[in-house]
Amino acid sequence: MSLASERTGHFFHEDQHRLEYTEYGSGSRWVVLIHGQLMPRRMHEPLARALAAAGNHVIAVDLLGHGTSDRPTDPKQYSMHDFARQVVDLLDAVGADRAVIGGTSLGANVSLEVADVYPERVQGLILEMPVLDNAVEAGIIAFAPLMFVARFTPFLVTGLRLVTSIVPRRLAGFWGGVVLDTMKQYPEPMGATVHGIFFGRIAPSSRLRQQIVAPAMVIGHPRDPIHPAADAAMLASELPNATFVRAESILEWRVRPERLTGETIAFVEHCFEEPEAVRRVRST
Repeated sequence: MSLASERTGHFFHEDQHRLEYTEYGSGSRWVVLIHGQLMPRRMHEPLARALAAAGNHVIAVDLLGHGTSDRPTDPKQYSMHDFARQVVDLLDAVGADRAVIGGTSLGANVSLEVADVYPERVQGLILEMPVLDNAVEAGIIAFAPLMFVARFTPFLVTGLRLVTSIVPRRLAGFWGGVVLDTMKQYPEPMGATVHGIFFGRIAPSSRLRQQIVAPAMVIGHPRDPIHPAADAAMLASELPNATFVRAESILEWRVRPERLTGETIAFVEHCFEEPEAVRRVRST
């Protein structure tokens, strides 16, 4: 992993819920990375370190109900709009006016929500595996059972957490550790999280997406039923300033990250480049 300073911090959403984040690097080029559903912020540690080593100020955050942030049990606490507000609260807490906002799956959809509702805070978008129109059926198949298990067989969620908690993280490797941390769930907040996301607005509509003018890098994976590459390609065609990047598979960024990480670093640099007209004014 790339060398970069690392600090853990927290802030409060609506003056009551504590959210935790990890901060990498320093400077004025802010990047916020958002995890997938039920996953911890640690999943973005390799990318965050690489971006920080390239001169960016990176924050990986645990949204409400995830990782080491608070986990309320009311489904009304979980929605894309509320997640987007948490990202803006994070920017306010660290003193960042604007940032490149990005994430995976849930994180991609939350990033779109931020760009739709708070466009003035978005410098650019990194959108891996967005969940849109073509993922509805697969999403039902994947997440409805999680809600059922959390509500009607909570002992299974508790048992899995207890069993996986005794596995030494040093033996699991990085991604094995991320999987083990993902399994560290509690029935009531897990059910509330899935319920709130499942029955709420998943993403801005196509009409609204076409009005998002921030530069965007959209990453799609082939042969991924929950995150169809067709959704990523459709999103890239809707966003006025988007570039579509086709990954070799869902595992490429996890096991051979060099290409996609390199493209992401270049994209972030592009987002913070001054327009030629501004450079001419400053040089006179």
